[in-house]
Amino acid sequence: MFQRSGRTSHGPRVVVVTGASGGVGRATARAFAARGDRVALVARGRKGLDAAADEVRRAGGTALPLEADVADARAVEDAAAQVERELGPIDVWVNDAFTTVFAEFTDIEPDEFRRVTEVCYLGYVYGTRAALRRMLPRDRGVVVQVGSALAYRGIPLQSAYCGAKHAIQGWNEAVRCELLHHGSGASVTMVQLPALNTPQFDWSLARMPRRPQPVPPIYQPELAARAVVYAADHPRRREYWVGASTMGTLLANAVMPGLLDRYLARTGYDSQMTDETKPPGDRGNLWQPLDGSDGEDFGAHGRFDERAASRAPQPWTSRHHNALAVAGLTVAAAAAAARHRMLRP
Repeated sequence: MFQRSGRTSHGPRVVVVTGASGGVGRATARAFAARGDRVALVARGRKGLDAAADEVRRAGGTALPLEADVADARAVEDAAAQVERELGPIDVWVNDAFTTVFAEFTDIEPDEFRRVTEVCYLGYVYGTRAALRRMLPRDRGVVVQVGSALAYRGIPLQSAYCGAKHAIQGWNEAVRCELLHHGSGASVTMVQLPALNTPQFDWSLARMPRRPQPVPPIYQPELAARAVVYAADHPRRREYWVGASTMGTLLANAVMPGLLDRYLARTGYDSQMTDETKPPGDRGNLWQPLDGSDGEDFGAHGRFDERAASRAPQPWTSRHHNALAVAGLTVAAAAAAARHRMLRP
């Protein structure tokens, strides 16, 4: 698993985590806090923010909870300014906040699609811009984009989310090239995650007949959090792949995307739904947080603890995924050549 080594600065760092009230963001805030870092937690839900801040303090860090909607560029900029006033110069910014709609594309309303895009994609743009405005003059700092295997491979019932993750991937590459062009000491990197046991499957808007679930295999959010911290310590690598399923999906998509289209068309619906009937009524957090002042605290984990793994073959696979990709392409080319020879008259 990812180790806590190779820190790029001495002493506590100032870290901003968006989407920090639950799921991966909350686990990530705790992971930084365990090192004694000063952690600013950005999210919309007050109850989740307060609970996350308590966990950060218990873990040994300093907490600054900030209510903000990352789809609002002005709110993100104001949050960054408050962090620097109260905690000091920002060393690490982690973009994680998101929302989604589990539904077929034609069942998602235009304003819903726009909202997912504004939170999941533009929220990252606004966060990175606020961070780099402060990091570039100091010639140091790291922005970690929390991504997904779905940044490369779209799946049914998640068109809005997949579109946003693909957008983040391309945009982040462009920003990285610009920073490299200028020889900047500030860095951006991305962590591509597998299916995780987070509350998103209970707080996201869903228009499916059965309750949504992550596509197995499922991992615990702490695995993702360790990867994010590791990426913040080693930001010169352009991206990290977390989990064997992420590696397998990305390699398969590079080698045989058409076949994967057909496979997901057959399996992608049932694999994202449990056998349980979806409860009546929409409890989605698309427009407002479910962990508001009178709501509930969802925490970092979802309802799949019994099925979720805490470990994955890391960091070797992530450090060597370029070599694995070449090997996979080589095997695929050899298989294609053999098949061609067999079919030749």
